[in-house]
Amino acid sequence: MRIARAQAALHLYPLATPIRTAFGAMRARPMLLVRLEDSDGAVGWGEIWCNFPPGAGAARRRLFDDIFAPLLKGATFDDPRAAFATLEAKTRILALQAGEPGTFAQVLAGIDQALWDISARKAGVPLWKHLGGTQGDVAVYASGLGPDGAVEQALVRLAQSYDGFKLKVGFAADADLANIAALRAALGPKAFIAVDANQAWDAETAARRVREFAEFRLGWIEEPLAVDAPEGEWQLVAGLSAAPIAGGENMRGAAQFRAAIASNAFGVIQPDIAKWGGFTGCLAVGRAAREEGVKFCPHYLGGGVGLLASAHLLAAVGGDGRLEVDAQDNPMRDTLFDDFPHVRAARLHLPDRPGLGYDPDPDLLKRYAEAA
Repeated sequence: MRIARAQAALHLYPLATPIRTAFGAMRARPMLLVRLEDSDGAVGWGEIWCNFPPGAGAARRRLFDDIFAPLLKGATFDDPRAAFATLEAKTRILALQAGEPGTFAQVLAGIDQALWDISARKAGVPLWKHLGGTQGDVAVYASGLGPDGAVEQALVRLAQSYDGFKLKVGFAADADLANIAALRAALGPKAFIAVDANQAWDAETAARRVREFAEFRLGWIEEPLAVDAPEGEWQLVAGLSAAPIAGGENMRGAAQFRAAIASNAFGVIQPDIAKWGGFTGCLAVGRAAREEGVKFCPHYLGGGVGLLASAHLLAAVGGDGRLEVDAQDNPMRDTLFDDFPHVRAARLHLPDRPGLGYDPDPDLLKRYAEAA
């Protein structure tokens, strides 16, 4: 494919009530979209992670415009994997010089999604099938619950046929335990409930907390430690936990994922398609995880394009993983596409249309567009 046009556009939805996590709050929902067009007129879409810190979307858009767009325009690639390798190699030293390898990886992840969208559209098949998947529907769970109003949020999603839920923890111990207990009481003993600590604890605290959580029969405990904690600490906490340990959204690079899978500390691996690797990187991680008996559940918290890409990724990898669908208010996810598939019987069914299968609503993009 020969790239004729490369564009990135930032969109923001202000929040009346900030979303709280253990490490900070989001006061707006950002969505940084990539739109690529090849010389045949085929268009592909991707999304670049930019949730933190405030203003991250504008910085990443500038990085795309100044560094990546010139490398893309007029370039010819054999396929998206070749493009990923080329762009990564050409920007590697600059990323190191700037001290921002994560930021560069996020921009490249969005580009990779758009390239694969073009590739599948030109092949005339859904992206999940183009990547080797055999089934176009995936199990889902509602994430982002709490720390306030978690039960009410969960019951809304329960009425929409969700049967899995994830609660934010990492706050005061008594508040975390009360929230988990209330959620278990409201949803019943058989409901799938996971928790996410967002890297909030040191090893001693995590060891204590995972034992306190044992009575609630959790589906997994996500990021109880910082991503750069020593492997031995992850193994220690995993050995004390009644629930599988999950992580991956803040990992970067194939080597780090290989080490995590081999460590036996993780029961669930969760790369974020908009944060590192795109389809090229995350598909390989998913298949490696499945080969080792580790559940693959891609992480995602952003706009509709990245969520759709995550669904195609999970469908391509297959297995018994779940798609993360944030339960918080975000029209740039829920109304970005005219006929985005609704969840039925706790599963999201992807359409049998080429590529991602959807194009964003231009009116909605205009409504939430941020000035360049």
